[in-house]
Amino acid sequence: TRRTPRRPRRARPPFRTPRRPLARRRLVQRSPPKRSNMSHFHSPHAAELVATAKALAAPGKGILAADESTGTIGKRLGSIGVENTQANRQALRELLFTAPGFDKRCSGVIMFEETLGQSCADGVSFVNLLQKRGIIPGIKVDKGVTVIPGLESRGETTTAGMDGLEMRCADFYEKGARFAKWRGVLTIGPDGTGPSNLCLAENAEALARYAAICQKTGLVPIVEPEILTDGDHDVNVSQRVTERVLQCVFSKLHEHGVMLEGIILKPNMVTSGKDAKEQASVEVVAQKTVECLRRVVPPAVPGILFLSGGQSEADATAHLNAMNKKENPWTLSFSYGRALQASVLAAWRGDPANKEAAQKALLERAEANGKASMGEL
Repeated sequence: TRRTPRRPRRARPPFRTPRRPLARRRLVQRSPPKRSNMSHFHSPHAAELVATAKALAAPGKGILAADESTGTIGKRLGSIGVENTQANRQALRELLFTAPGFDKRCSGVIMFEETLGQSCADGVSFVNLLQKRGIIPGIKVDKGVTVIPGLESRGETTTAGMDGLEMRCADFYEKGARFAKWRGVLTIGPDGTGPSNLCLAENAEALARYAAICQKTGLVPIVEPEILTDGDHDVNVSQRVTERVLQCVFSKLHEHGVMLEGIILKPNMVTSGKDAKEQASVEVVAQKTVECLRRVVPPAVPGILFLSGGQSEADATAHLNAMNKKENPWTLSFSYGRALQASVLAAWRGDPANKEAAQKALLERAEANGKASMGEL
């Protein structure tokens, strides 16, 4: 029998690389999910900020906006035939701040920088007077609006005042202020599209930076993105634009780590444009405004105190009352200027003899708005 020849073996390499033992699977430690910046808010003022914000949003009370610049108050005084002098400005503010019973409906007063340093005729500073009455002193910290380069044709603006803001806020805190206000101004425009993306981003960023700086220095920031009523747009356009603006603002507040429990929101109400042929009814304004806020404002915000936005005294009160007939997760109240002071100026007219009548007019408006903030009218 023939034997099958064996195949020649392959030549082995002079050495063989030893096999490495199978590496054990490493346990990958996954980092916990990122939390909101707001949960990491650390400040020696945190508890004070929350307490101040709650006090400003106290049920049945609101804020008097007496922060008109020298030029703006000059127009108000001029409308009643009173010269715009420091003495007359001081007299008007003293009339407002000393009104008997006003503290029952007023949680805070926003002042202009000039007013923060003024005193009553008897020498008591306005800050001390307000504090003794249980009214929280506040301060306007923005420097007014300026046109955004490249958007001159649209007339869109941003707000000045960021330079040196932290130092100024710290100084205002030392002088007795416990909250601040910064106003961003936006428009809807004739095409009904609302502010441009650039304008909205500029204003939202400024409001968020301001709010973060305020909280760092112990001041509760009033965040005021005002959409002007200029135009003939209907209430639905106003609602759409207001939602878009507030969404952007709260996104920026989140990015800057602002503690929402320590702010006050001061928005416009959702109304028709002032030149619209058909004005929305009181009930529609209330419905659209509350609907808008529920969609975009977190319930962590303690209070939403509306600006009057050029509304008449009666309309501003009626709209506020109708909104408070509904269930809301926040306090809905007022932070009015003209809607509290128009009747006061008409009664006063710069005559010291009319002081009592002017203060009575202020109390009537404050009482009506205080009740409206609880839906009791």
